[in-house]
Amino acid sequence: MNFKFAHNNFNVLDLEKSLAFYEEALGLKEVRRHESKDFTLVYLGDGSTTHCLELTYLHDRKEAYNLGENEFHLAFVVDDYDAALKKHKEMNCVIYENPAMHIYFIVDPDGYWLEVVPAK
Repeated sequence: MNFKFAHNNFNVLDLEKSLAFYEEALGLKEVRRHESKDFTLVYLGDGSTTHCLELTYLHDRKEAYNLGENEFHLAFVVDDYDAALKKHKEMNCVIYENPAMHIYFIVDPDGYWLEVVPAK
């Protein structure tokens, strides 16, 4: 048997706000969508890998999601670390920075943390 990553999922409260954030902050684009009466699934891709981020929007949900201690995250590699950090600081979404390790985290509109690391 051979298993491969397919996607990760985040539940979002405001689909349009999340789509705008992920496109502006990370350049992710919608690759497919599934609409149903109760929910919408939108898959975002980076244009160079097959891995997707699935955003689940429950149409009737009004309250923010409880992320617990939020001890999970997705990581992104970027080819121009300094430019990315500058952009994310301008967006005011940097939540944690560790210059010694050359990593930082941004936060999406629902409170999910996203790690950014430089390409090696």
